[in-house]
Amino acid sequence: MANHRADEKRFLDERGSSGPLAPNGLNPATIMEKPVRERIIDSYFWKDQCFGVNEADIINRVVEHVHFIGGTYGDAQRPSPFLCLAFKLLQLGPSDEILEEYLGYGGEKFKYLRALACFYVRLTRQAKDVYRLLEGYLGDYRKLRRKGRMGTSLTYVDAFVDDLLVKERVCGTTLWKMPKREVLEDLDVLEPRVSPLGDIEDLLESEPEEVERENERGSDSERSRRGSPGSEFGEVTPDRDEMDIDREKTANGD
Repeated sequence: MANHRADEKRFLDERGSSGPLAPNGLNPATIMEKPVRERIIDSYFWKDQCFGVNEADIINRVVEHVHFIGGTYGDAQRPSPFLCLAFKLLQLGPSDEILEEYLGYGGEKFKYLRALACFYVRLTRQAKDVYRLLEGYLGDYRKLRRKGRMGTSLTYVDAFVDDLLVKERVCGTTLWKMPKREVLEDLDVLEPRVSPLGDIEDLLESEPEEVERENERGSDSERSRRGSPGSEFGEVTPDRDEMDIDREKTANGD
């Protein structure tokens, strides 16, 4: 317990100056802004649930206490459990192997654990690793609750991951400016990303023809469904040839 207390004091009082830097070269203790850090340290959740916690305990804390993502919320701007645990991860500095374990958990029970791990990766990893690790979860469509100053809203894991990749501020935290993916591709740091939908140029070329075929099939189907005029009332409209024969008979006096 004494060691835990010493580690907590050293990280918070010295702002991590004596500890190792994150893989992206930033100081973990100062990645979050000072007002946010102070709110976290003064919060009841931090004092009650984040003291003496290790990497394995993080899983239990997330499952039991994290039911939405967000930074600070409500009129009092209280830090969310999600943000408090993210700050705890900054203190613990989990390895890549542990992060991959966090990210690999599936099911509804662990969706907020994946979101937390994605957030931590965005804060601490180099750009190439951020893209490599996070882009795989752009196909995760599980629902997430988001809580902020404006109340509670619904989002999805893939939308949250996309925010981490393109926005400058997420969950009350200013994200470090990351180079665009196209720049890293030009530098041969990353391979071009292949969309699950296929090559976008092929899609754009084939789209007008496919749309035209769909419209033709839809028109034929609509005509078949509608049938002849009056059919919805049980009436049958004779064919054009039958109508011509009837007119000839009438003209001959039959």
